[in-house]
Order: sequence, then structure tokens, then C-alpha cells
Amino acid sequence: MMSHSKKVSAFSVFKGRKDSASSLDSRASIRKASSSQSIREDVKKALDGKGKKLMKVLKGGSLRSSLRNTPKSRPTILPEPQGDHPVQLTSVRSTTDLEEDQGTLQDRGRPLSTPVIPKQISAVRPTRNQNIPPSGKRSPPAPPTEKQSPGNRSNRSSIETATPLAEASNKQFSSLKPSKHKKTPSPRVSDGAGRHIGKNKRDGAEVDNKPAKKKKKDNSEVQMQDCSTEEMEHAVSFEDESTSSSQLPYMFNSGEEARKIFECLIHPVKPDKFFRELWERKPLLVQRHMAQYNDGWFSTAELDKILREENIQFSTNLDVTTFTNGQRETHNPVGRAFPSVVWDFYQNGCSVRLLNPQTYSRNVWKLLSVLQEYFNCCVGANVYLTPPGTQGFAPHYDDIEAFILQLEGRKHWRLYSPRTDNEVLPRLSSGNFSEKDLGKPILDTVLDPGDLLYFPRGTIHQGNCMEDTHSLHITVSCYQKNTWGDLFEKMVPRALQIAIDEDVEFRRGLPREYSSYMGIANSDMDGAPRNLFLKKVEQLMVRMIQHLPVDSACDQMAKSFIHDSLPPVLSDAEKAFSVHGSGEHWDKEKMCVVGTAEMEPDTTIKIIRKGILRLLTEEDEVRIYHSLENTRLYHEIEPTFIQISSEVAPAVEYLIHSYPKYVTVESLPLPSIDQRIDVASMLYEKGLLLTGEQLLPLDEDSS
Repeated sequence: MMSHSKKVSAFSVFKGRKDSASSLDSRASIRKASSSQSIREDVKKALDGKGKKLMKVLKGGSLRSSLRNTPKSRPTILPEPQGDHPVQLTSVRSTTDLEEDQGTLQDRGRPLSTPVIPKQISAVRPTRNQNIPPSGKRSPPAPPTEKQSPGNRSNRSSIETATPLAEASNKQFSSLKPSKHKKTPSPRVSDGAGRHIGKNKRDGAEVDNKPAKKKKKDNSEVQMQDCSTEEMEHAVSFEDESTSSSQLPYMFNSGEEARKIFECLIHPVKPDKFFRELWERKPLLVQRHMAQYNDGWFSTAELDKILREENIQFSTNLDVTTFTNGQRETHNPVGRAFPSVVWDFYQNGCSVRLLNPQTYSRNVWKLLSVLQEYFNCCVGANVYLTPPGTQGFAPHYDDIEAFILQLEGRKHWRLYSPRTDNEVLPRLSSGNFSEKDLGKPILDTVLDPGDLLYFPRGTIHQGNCMEDTHSLHITVSCYQKNTWGDLFEKMVPRALQIAIDEDVEFRRGLPREYSSYMGIANSDMDGAPRNLFLKKVEQLMVRMIQHLPVDSACDQMAKSFIHDSLPPVLSDAEKAFSVHGSGEHWDKEKMCVVGTAEMEPDTTIKIIRKGILRLLTEEDEVRIYHSLENTRLYHEIEPTFIQISSEVAPAVEYLIHSYPKYVTVESLPLPSIDQRIDVASMLYEKGLLLTGEQLLPLDEDSS
């Protein structure tokens, strides 16, 4: 039996005190908040007349007569993929930053807004499964299969390479443009307008006056962190892995896999550089010139399939919108969005927005469920289909961090800095802006398939489709109401309540005549009574800080995240080593139940995902909140939790801290072996544990 650490768990001395902060009742759905806010009530009233006209037309037949001025256009086929081109990166800074960057390269040194690109970049598009074992060991290639999940377009190799790139100058836009020379070229540095800013030797032995040996070492170090086919296909494969013991995820770490997927999402920018210089600060544009890079996540064909097979409701799941002559209009009828009706709107120039694609698309579900472990907050998505030559939404800003992945066609984007300091990182999305409300764009660009555009919340943006092709993109969103302010909203009210309960100073009465020298009317007074009153308030604020339930408030934030989360997408291998696919079952030949198995002291176990559960104290109880039973619809069910005794809480804490390693049941820090087996069995039967080996049936004919 393994020895245990003498570290005392916080739950082993739990006395049942109510120290949890109240959870705010927030119903804002990030799953619907990717790139435009819902229509406000005053706007709905203004549009009421037009909506009724559209309803009359809908009842009478085609909508084409209601939108005569809109050119008809059927969904177009993507143009032929372009030839091999380099990745182009543009890092857009705030207006202030741009003004500060007017110095020379000699004065400023190396620019900070453009990442160093390795000599050769592996770019991955996740379109097929190669049966990569979760443990990282390669298995024999699986035989070809005709089965493809929605969005898969090809079974071609998922590796493409980009030519070398170099750092650029830190002007308004830092644009990376390499030479087309086939040999290993030296970097070229250019500004946003493409002006060349220096000459580089091309003699092979010298690059920027650095020894070739040194550069090779640097490149190899960078490439070790590149997004690989194995990493992408293992974490977000588009078909379930085959079940075999050789593919058992013994050391599978969902947090590490989430990191790899995010690296692939923003590739070739490294995450540490992204969060240090761009996150919540300025937009990032990655122009890859690899049309297939984003393939597999979603497609127009998949949207059509969803409309035909699912009960998609207007306003709840889908919007049809237009933005013409400076006016944004939503044309949603009431009821189900039948495909012929949706495509009729599209033919007449309406943009189509699918509000919760993760509910219907397995690939989007996989992507978001992995990324939510990386950001430790709810990650949502919207899909936007725009007809050629149209615009569906007015300029606005959002309350989320937005990652736009261009999937099909091309779209013209313009970004603008926040107008005031109050609009920097806002907590709520804006209304619709007119052109007179906007300044000069900080970025004016066109996204092609495979490109990525990131911008922080508060960045005003608008996008219109090119005349010659439709546009399909998915906006991945995160960090809605996940700020220090949101944490303090949970923490400060509870701190005040604790202070009132435990500190008599907060229960003493106010001065009898305080109203005569306090208040707005007396704010200009400067006397001893007023000064003493203000000093007392300051003293009590300092005392209240001592009662801040920081950990409890963080638990409440994490509890909200668990409720917001998508359920995990489990592989066949994970199901085979958990209650999701193993254990008792009916044998139709033997006509009895078989497969009965039980936990043993030497059974190895671990939690099924790093971020799937939260252990906390609440209402005089110890609870395990988890997301395993969540649905793919936002807040369709109430928060799910398991109540446990404080005596067994250290065992759960031990499993959390041991992840991703497997531990034996007998190593759980509980007094008796029976308690250890009981706790492990309970968590296993709730679906929260994986076993290191499949549990062996007790006999051949369990019944």
C-alpha cells in the first residue's frame, strides 16, 4: 500500500460554515454572443411594421418580391485554390500604439508586434483521423474507410508547408513577406505598405550577419513547438478513435491537448507571445494562403444538412439579417426554419447566422469543448453565411474575445479602435453604429479561406462580402463576464456579510447627526465630523478586506463555468475504460446480464477530464459540481452536483491534484480500504473516472 503525504486537506477540517459567495443570476448566453448582440426592444418596435410586411409576403409565397432591389445570387462554389503562398501576419495595435511607433528601426530595436517565424512551418488542417494513440505511440495505419463526418472534404495529406518568413518593422501594420526563392532565404522586412526596409544577403552562409549554425539551432527550437498533425488529429479528430488497449490514454492530459489545439488555431504565432502582446490589447491577422487550413470545422453543405435534419427555430437557433442603407434589419419569421425558406432569404440578400452550431455539428462541439479547458471559461461560436456583395450586420462591438476563422469564400473586414476609454474591454455589447460614429479603420483587409482574425472585446468591426463569392466564417468567442470585476461582484457582498457577522465594529450604530454633514448637499463641507466619518469608512473598508472569501468566490466563478460548459466529447477508447462503454450489459444469446465487474484496491483510476468537476463547500455541504451531464444547449439543465461528506473530500482532492497521472484505489487518502473502494466506485458510476485497465468481469455469466 502506498504511503500518504501528511498534508492536511482543507476539506478535512471543514466545519460546515457557509462561506460560499452567492452566484449571480446571469442569463447572457455566450453561445449566442459571437459577433452581434440581440435586437433591443426599442429596435424591435421600430422594425415591427417591416416585420409584419415580411410575414404577409411569407404567407403568400416567395420573398423575392419583397426584396426586389437585392441582386439574386445562388450559393457559389469556391474559386480554385491559390498556389503556394507564404503566411502573412499582421498585428494591429491601438491608435496610441501606432502613434508611438513612428521611430526608426535603429531607434526602436526589434519590433514587438510581429512574431519570429521559424524557417519552415507545419500547418495542419484537421480533416481525417489516422488512429493516433492518445499515448502518443503510433499504431499501424487503419484501412481506408468511406465514412466521413460532416465538413470533411478530402482525405489528402493534412500537412502543408509555408515558406520562410521574417520579422517586419513595427509600423501601422507589421506585414511579413518572404522571398519566393526555393532555397532557404534570409528574412525580408517590410512595413504595412509593403515597403522594403533593409537588404539581406542571400549567399546561404550569412543571414542577417548571424552564423548559419546559430540560426539552425533557433529554428529547431521553434519547430519543436509547432502544431503537428499528430497533436491536432489526436485532440480533435473528426472520427472517433478505434478501441484497443494500445490506444489507451494512460497519460492523456486534456489541458495539454487544449494547449496544442490553441497553438494550431493561432499558428504560427506562439501562445506566450500572443498573450503577452496581443490578448485584450490589439487585433491579430494571420493570412496563411492555405485555403484548406480551416477545412473540416464547418461548411455550407453541413448547414444545409442541419436545416433539413434538425428542428432549427428562427430567433432561437438562426437569424436572417440585412444591412442596407445604414439600417440593420432582422427578418425572422416565427417557427421552424425550413431549408427552402432560409435559402429563399439568402437568395434575396439576407445573411444567415446559426447561433449555436455546437448543438448540431460534432466538429464544432469538439473544438469548443477542448478550447474551454484552455481558457477555463465558456467558449461559444456562431456561424455566418453571407451572400455575395452584401452585408448582414451594422458596425458594433462585442463583449467577447473573437477568433474569426474564414471557412469559405472571402470577406472584407474593417476594424476600429474603441471610441472612449469606457468602451475598452466592455462588459456589454454595443448597439448599432452609423458611419458617422466611426473613425479611420485601424485594419482594412480581406479574409480568404484558411485565414484567422482575432480582436479583443470592444473593437468596433464590420464585414461585407465580396461581389464575386459568398462568405462562410465561424466566430469562436470566449471571456464573456470572466473579469476581475465579475469576481469582485461575487466576493465583496459575501465579504461584507461575513464582516457584519464576525466583527462588532460593523454592527455599531451610525453617528446621530451624520445626515447633517454627509450627503451630496454637504459634499463641499470640510469639518471635523465629516472628516472623522470618512476616516471611519476607510477603516471599515480595510477591515472588510480581511474577510474577503477569495477562494470561495473563485469556486463560485468556477461553478458558473461548469454550468456553462459543453459536455466532453469522449473517444471510443475513453468509453471502453469507463462506465460510458464498459460494465454490465445484456447478452441476447445467453439471455442474461454479463460483464459485472468491481473496483479492486490495485485498480488504477483518474478523473476523465481536467476541468470536468469542481470540489467546493456550499450551504453547509461539500459538493462536486460537474459538466458531464450538461447538454449541448446552453443551460438546458440546472447545475449538476454530487453531495459528499467532508471525510471523503480529501480523496477527491487527491484525484484532482494527481491528474493526469493514474493512481491506485488503495492510494486514496482515506482511513479504510472499504471507504476508498466506495468513493472510487461512486465516482466511476457517475462517469467521472477512467480506469487504467478494463475492469475484469467477476465471472463468465454474471446475472
